[in-house]
Amino acid sequence: MLYLMKKNKKEVTIYDLAKELNYSPSTISRALNNHKSISKKTTKEIQKVAKKMGYRPNTIAASLRSNKTKTIGIMIARINRPFISSLISGAENTARKAGYNILISQSNDKYENEVSNAKALYDSRIGGLIVSLAMETKNLDHFKLFIDQNIPIVFVDRVPLEFNSYRVIIDNYSAGFRATQHLIDQGCKRIAHFAGAQHLNIYNLRKKGYLDALKENGLEVDEELIMDLETMSFEEGKEATDQLLNMDNPPDGIFSSNDTAAVSAILCAKEKGIKIPEELAIIGFNDDPISSIVEPALSTISHPAMKMGEISAQKILEHSVKKLDSNISEITMLDTEVIVRNSSNRQK
Repeated sequence: MLYLMKKNKKEVTIYDLAKELNYSPSTISRALNNHKSISKKTTKEIQKVAKKMGYRPNTIAASLRSNKTKTIGIMIARINRPFISSLISGAENTARKAGYNILISQSNDKYENEVSNAKALYDSRIGGLIVSLAMETKNLDHFKLFIDQNIPIVFVDRVPLEFNSYRVIIDNYSAGFRATQHLIDQGCKRIAHFAGAQHLNIYNLRKKGYLDALKENGLEVDEELIMDLETMSFEEGKEATDQLLNMDNPPDGIFSSNDTAAVSAILCAKEKGIKIPEELAIIGFNDDPISSIVEPALSTISHPAMKMGEISAQKILEHSVKKLDSNISEITMLDTEVIVRNSSNRQK
């Protein structure tokens, strides 16, 4: 019975604090929010008593009044990808320093999941949204709710080409060109490419960089060497590598648009007794932790995921402080570099 009484104890309000301290409710409210109109001595006194009495701010009521909370929503494809987990970590660190929380939802690369996740986050009255699009997403109508309510959206990495918003990206074209050029510099003549969904900017631009590097070096573009992967998974990478290596004239190099498929290419080639990098040089993309663990270690392109998350959250915080119009178009582009390891390094 005593337990039940404690469980049902009445929630302490600012009116309870006002009665206890003999201040007006408005003074109590200002002090709890560290308003400069209340002296430091009074603020300290009120906050001390509030803590002692177990007062908790009613964030739900506050969000109902403002129609927003101090919460940033993050919509990503797959939380178990190292790039995504680093991006989330960067965003959370920045948000937490500003007194914001984050809500995370994953689509598993399904469009329908992304639509329902967007509605759930909107209904949670988030103050801003960070998005890396699902593989299947082509229609962006589910983001118009946020724009209409002046809730800022930051698209990161997988971004739409035609949608007024903040975008935080890398130069995927240049990175794709340099990855392919690296394989050419190692003596590769027949370079295959693992290409992701081409309606997504990152995979489309990496493929364009690959194609232009071949053309600039006078190498033939063989469509049979371009493998279109739906999700860039380990299984798809293994199947694609198996298909390539069973060709009458197999490739001597592979540029994969992510590290996951590139690692599976290394393992598949080793199972077939193919020497890496002597017979097959391989380079991936993202610099995931597994790239330095696999044997031989995977050459790759650095991808500043943590920094991208930090900047994405900062854009939302700045937008809220400056009360900018949500119909904004701004691109932030970060640098990458080629990281050469043993999977491609023939010129030792």
